[in-house]
Amino acid sequence: MRNYFERKFVISGIFITVILVFAIRLFYMQVIDKSYWMSANNNVLRREMIYPGRGVIYDRHGKVLVRNTSVYDLMVVPREIKGIDTALLCQLIDIDVAGYHTRIAQAKKFSPYRASIFEKQLSVKTYAKLQEHLYELPGFYVQHRTVRKYPAPIAPQLLGFIQEVNERDITRSEGFYRSGDYIGATGIERSYEKLLRGKRGITNTLVDVLNRPKGSYMDGKYDTLAVSGEGLIATIDRDLQQLAEKLMSRKKGAVVAIEPATGEILTYVSAPSYDPNMMVGRERGNNYAKLLKDQNQPLFNRPIQAYYPPGSAFKVVAALTAQQAGVIDQHTIFNCPGGYRYGKGNAVMRCEHVDGPTDLVKSIQRSCNTYYGYTFAKMIDSREIPAPEAYELWREALGKFGLGQKLGIDLPGEKTGLVPKSDFYTKRFGSPKWQSGYNISLSIGQGELGITPLQMANIMAIVANRGFYYRPHLVKGIGGQKIIKEEFKERMDAGVEEKYYEPVIEGMSRVVNLPGGTGYRLRIPGIEMCGKTGTAQNPHGENHAVFFAFAPRHNPKIAIAVFVENAGYGGTWAGPIANMLIEKYINDTISLPKEVQDRIYNADFLTSETEDKLTS
Repeated sequence: MRNYFERKFVISGIFITVILVFAIRLFYMQVIDKSYWMSANNNVLRREMIYPGRGVIYDRHGKVLVRNTSVYDLMVVPREIKGIDTALLCQLIDIDVAGYHTRIAQAKKFSPYRASIFEKQLSVKTYAKLQEHLYELPGFYVQHRTVRKYPAPIAPQLLGFIQEVNERDITRSEGFYRSGDYIGATGIERSYEKLLRGKRGITNTLVDVLNRPKGSYMDGKYDTLAVSGEGLIATIDRDLQQLAEKLMSRKKGAVVAIEPATGEILTYVSAPSYDPNMMVGRERGNNYAKLLKDQNQPLFNRPIQAYYPPGSAFKVVAALTAQQAGVIDQHTIFNCPGGYRYGKGNAVMRCEHVDGPTDLVKSIQRSCNTYYGYTFAKMIDSREIPAPEAYELWREALGKFGLGQKLGIDLPGEKTGLVPKSDFYTKRFGSPKWQSGYNISLSIGQGELGITPLQMANIMAIVANRGFYYRPHLVKGIGGQKIIKEEFKERMDAGVEEKYYEPVIEGMSRVVNLPGGTGYRLRIPGIEMCGKTGTAQNPHGENHAVFFAFAPRHNPKIAIAVFVENAGYGGTWAGPIANMLIEKYINDTISLPKEVQDRIYNADFLTSETEDKLTS
């Protein structure tokens, strides 16, 4: 009898255990593990991502620089493909059969049950042809999205481009991005990504066994709306930008123009350039590869990444910092016999001409190397402290002008430029007992000194403002409220008192507006432009042409820096470009003689592939 009851309890225990196992398994399948629920739903539901339009980007006058255009991604669920006409599909989207099988294999590897992209960015025309036959292609459907369009193909290094996210982007976003999403890769597309990208939405659609939509699921109860990204108002003037790019066609170099009163960048050119529409569409990958291989480096962002010796234009900074240090004043005179002797008198830093007795104003007007050789010697050798310490004080003064450091522009990839530390020269000389003759070329903006075009344009803004600047920036308004970032409202002091600017500005005015000035041919009727020519020595070929200026002298509206690589004299090549841009911006006219304009437009300083290839 006891054995009977024992067997009864054992059998009951077995039944109870089996029931519990089934109950737990069902609970796991229906509540915890969603894969079975999703698999079932995928047979009747299509869960589509609704991608928001990225924010539109306008110029300072409200003209569209970047907008959105519709494209369509062809999606595939491999498990649902049944008896389709492969040749028809290949013909409709212009791929070969081998390409079809490669894409299907990739989709199966991703998931046989989940949708993935079969072909990206089909045009509206291709989509229209495909839509007529989608009912014959079970397992395929089309997903709408937008990509960028550039009505005026300008400023690609400024605007940037978008690209598909990679694993690193997905990880960094903490779940925001998913495979197939797009993200700003360069330019302000990247800097303002979180504002431009918007917020995705989701729509759930009932479909039949032939993958045909049959209406909204649960009347849209579980759908969410996409929210478009914030619009941006850029600081640049579209018309001025187009003119600057035309003037820099077939050349290497950079143009940066700033509104001194605000730090807003009016023109930002990196040359050679390319049509930003090349970075959109199904040929994007091929176009990008071509640009990468081009030896003229159209993807190189010269205004913030190229280091140039500023040449004679650096004398403006040298004059200001020396006055502030008390080693010279506007009445200080040095005699110029045609060159500056240094060391033991055996070496000469030559001038272009013999200037005789020269004061500060004349030194700027005539661009006298001798004057700045003496000035640098007084800065380094005559301050009753060791030369390396005096040099560091000089270097610190340059830093207040933004040299040797980032200015904080709202673009990724900005470089610091190069102002070597004293340790660099101590190590190279083998002793800390060196003096100014060892690095005298720094006095005229040569040697190891490297400055970005943005930094030099900012120096012109400082001079125009008589001692201060606002961080250069490319976005002046965010969203409907046109918000500006706080860091671009901060007034930055350059460390030189206002009284020291007037003799320098007088010299810059005489450069352009009085006979004997190095830029006299560049004067503009009715506008007192203050400028400085420069010819930066280049050990690898022809010298670089340099010109920096601001205008007008009183209540200045624009400060500009122009670098043209391997072009020769600044007054011959860079100066006319600055002249035309300044006059166009202030008066909406260009009065430079037509033969000079034509010489600039037609000049060709590229060494290899034609710009036609870059914009084709």
